[in-house]
Amino acid sequence: MKIIQIFFLLLSLSVFSQTTFEKAEKLYAQKRYNEAEILFSEFLKLQPNHAKTIEYLGDIAGNQKKWDDAILNYKKLKSSFPKNANYWYKFGGALGMKAKESNKFKALGMIDEVEESFLTAAKLDTKHVESRWALVMLYIELPAIIGGSEKKAQKYADELMALSKVDGYLAKGYIDVYFSRYTKAEINYKKAHEIGSSKTTFEKLYDLYLNKLKDKAKANKLKEQFEK
Repeated sequence: MKIIQIFFLLLSLSVFSQTTFEKAEKLYAQKRYNEAEILFSEFLKLQPNHAKTIEYLGDIAGNQKKWDDAILNYKKLKSSFPKNANYWYKFGGALGMKAKESNKFKALGMIDEVEESFLTAAKLDTKHVESRWALVMLYIELPAIIGGSEKKAQKYADELMALSKVDGYLAKGYIDVYFSRYTKAEINYKKAHEIGSSKTTFEKLYDLYLNKLKDKAKANKLKEQFEK
């Protein structure tokens, strides 16, 4: 009799857990992050090593700009799954955002770990687009004295080009815009838009025309063509 009772107790807990997790996922998909966080936290008490729940909690913390919480969750994941590129990437991203919002002295102490995390992600997964984008942006934005380098950024833009022509041209356009090479940026963004014809490629090219090249005629023509 006791065995049967234990069986049904475990079964009910399992059903409750699944229901809680599924409800939390739906709330997350609806961007109801506060409600989702409560349910994910409840579910984690029952299954403390559930990787997807920890990842969701990290993502929610990131959306709420609670960088310490995000870092803590992603650190657990990369420690438990050291060969998972995406966990390294997310950890580096959260740490990088915290560095951006910290004073310069504190931020300097984080840069090496941010870079190492993105490099590890890129090395673990030769097709990981997000980590390569992160490295392009990191090396462009960092001052040369602490590791910034257009050459390094171009290296990862080239790797993006090999994985996705759209991302490759967007990355090269991003670098050109940063250095005010707007004519070259236009060439790269146009190529990206010709291939991708997406909201992202449109917005990059439209913004370049409107805010950098100050060419309203080109901006309006692009908008008309995209909205057809």
